[in-house]
Amino acid sequence: MTLKLKVISCDVFRREVYALASSSCNLIDADFLPKGLHDLGAVPMRERLQAAIDNTPAGYDAVLLAYGLCNNGLSGVTAREVPLVLPRSHDCIGIFMGSRHKYLDYFYAHPGAYFETTGWIERGDTSADLIQISIPRQYGMDMEYEELVAKYGADNAQFIYDTLCDHTRNYHKITFIEMGVEAGDHWERQAREKAVSKDWEFDKVHGDLGLLRRLLNAEWDNADFLVVPPGSKIAPRYDDAVVQTESTL
Repeated sequence: MTLKLKVISCDVFRREVYALASSSCNLIDADFLPKGLHDLGAVPMRERLQAAIDNTPAGYDAVLLAYGLCNNGLSGVTAREVPLVLPRSHDCIGIFMGSRHKYLDYFYAHPGAYFETTGWIERGDTSADLIQISIPRQYGMDMEYEELVAKYGADNAQFIYDTLCDHTRNYHKITFIEMGVEAGDHWERQAREKAVSKDWEFDKVHGDLGLLRRLLNAEWDNADFLVVPPGSKIAPRYDDAVVQTESTL
């Protein structure tokens, strides 16, 4: 049976969603939201996702969310007239790797890895309008060291920078996830150059389109997907299942 499905996706999955939609047995329409919504905080991210869901026209069998839980940005998102379906994943890296378990296996074996994909690189920095209202901007976490010196003095600036602004202090490796939808090695070379510029290690791993493919093909087993019935909302779980449903009543 062919289903009519609406995908609401982070922009970093644009290539992958288009590639998989073209070969799906279902009828797929896709909307892409800007990269960086998680930087706004859980409530603003939820509001933007909910607005996209609520603006979906009638006639779809389900709305698919190509998102992980993303710092609880999906917590509270509610299914209206049709079910919502999403992968059980903490963030997009688990989706790129094909499962949350593969991601965690790599994460624990390679601490200090910063992940890059074609989508992350080509979608560039967070858009200017989102930056202005992001948590890093609100708390001065995106300020350069010189700006901090001018505002707070040299002694205070060093402490503030070390505590809040040095986002790379826990990283020492860039891991590029190759998804098989790239045209040539342009994006991989950019990731390698970034690693060299930071004097970091570089690693490349093969991603897995399987989780996204099953999402679009309506192969929603309970182990890897959450189906949220109309009138229920997404809620976090603090175990391997990642997410669960709660009634809105």
